[in-house]
Amino acid sequence: MITGKTLIDWGIDPKGRGKWFGEAIRNANILHSLGRSGMEILAEIRKSEPQLPPEIPLRTNSLPFNVFLEPEDEIEHTNLNLVVEAMDKLMRVPTVEKAVVMPDACPAGIIPVGGVVATMNAIHPGFHSADVCCSMAITVFKRMEDLKKILDVAQEVTHFGPGGRRALHTSMGASIGLVDLIDRMDGNRFTQDRQSKHGDIAETNLGTQGDGNHFLFVGALRSTGQPAIVTHHGSRGLGALVYKRGLAAAKKHTAIVSPRTDPQAAWIDADSEAGQDYWKALQLVREWTKLNHFVLHDRIQQRIGNSVVDRFWNEHNFVFRRDDGLYYHAKGATPSFAGFSADDDGRTLIPLNMAEPILVTRHADKVEALGFSPHGAGRNMSRTAYLRDVIGDRDGAAIMTMLRRKVDARFYLGIPDLSELPEAYKNAEQVQQQINKHGLAKVVDFVDPYGCIMAGEMHWQRKTK
Repeated sequence: MITGKTLIDWGIDPKGRGKWFGEAIRNANILHSLGRSGMEILAEIRKSEPQLPPEIPLRTNSLPFNVFLEPEDEIEHTNLNLVVEAMDKLMRVPTVEKAVVMPDACPAGIIPVGGVVATMNAIHPGFHSADVCCSMAITVFKRMEDLKKILDVAQEVTHFGPGGRRALHTSMGASIGLVDLIDRMDGNRFTQDRQSKHGDIAETNLGTQGDGNHFLFVGALRSTGQPAIVTHHGSRGLGALVYKRGLAAAKKHTAIVSPRTDPQAAWIDADSEAGQDYWKALQLVREWTKLNHFVLHDRIQQRIGNSVVDRFWNEHNFVFRRDDGLYYHAKGATPSFAGFSADDDGRTLIPLNMAEPILVTRHADKVEALGFSPHGAGRNMSRTAYLRDVIGDRDGAAIMTMLRRKVDARFYLGIPDLSELPEAYKNAEQVQQQINKHGLAKVVDFVDPYGCIMAGEMHWQRKTK
């Protein structure tokens, strides 16, 4: 009997040959039953063997890229070196055309947070990461309001941490267009079949904000004093599902056409059927994430009974297609060019940390920065390194007491996450100075902080400790 191993031993590589390899095994066994020799069988099946595309090699040398990160101490220099090293490696990937590093950059996986990479006819799931469409949204209320009251209501309305919630969809889902969105998700290979043990994640994750650096911020516009809420989160389980499926498809494709490329930098050809489906899936994820932000905002608004006078939003973990035909992968970088989305109104939000104002900016479209600006203050070291080297044996309760003298800091799960303290991030003033110095965005207003809700310490953090 002839098996797949037999064909491989004869020198036939199954990689990239899909259904043909299985058919070749069946045909080989038919010929074998007719008494044909091994050489005759091999010669016969070779006639129909599909040709693999030529291998696309990595670049020998990396392409140049601009860096707008200016270190001021030894820790920041170390951070910069790691970021540049990661970006230098990425610039050897054959699809990459250009890139830039933002002032808030820090190493994190295949592409640094604060990195933008533009590619030709290629979408790289690893370049936008699992937190697809991580984004900011603001709602401004008409009349002055007790900010503590707004924060109290927000704490009752929001949901941080793992899992989902059913009540929100039951009470509001149909009226806010989720049903139509789900219908369109069902027709896409990357967004269909979304069931978890709790139900459809597009439904149960609605109204949830995740963990890590995601937050719900309450403050007031400096220009008018009007109260505002700002949320920061991504697409939750839905985005993670799309990322997982997209990366699997990308790895399968790149293993054939460019096997020397790091699997985390794998891509899907944008003009392929899979690439077009993935692009559409990203847009569906974007719609869901926008809905998720404003569902929470609307529930707060209904509870406090204050009129909405302004709202807008922007993503900073996404893929953008510009007029030059390139696909701009922003991982923790805010678009600062007109028309980055159909709902762009010329403004974006850049948070710094829970105790600092959120920047309201207008686009600068700086060519050298590929039309992007930072997404926040960024980190100089990982959460683990910060807790070990900076927090160490310090009294966490005392740290929180000092923080709460500045801002009403709350943690939804009860235990403060010290890795999210303001000092865990880059200096806020320094980042803003670099934004202004390099003309990355135009700061036009501030949302001054009153309070902030974050997830708090997760079970995996306690386990690590």
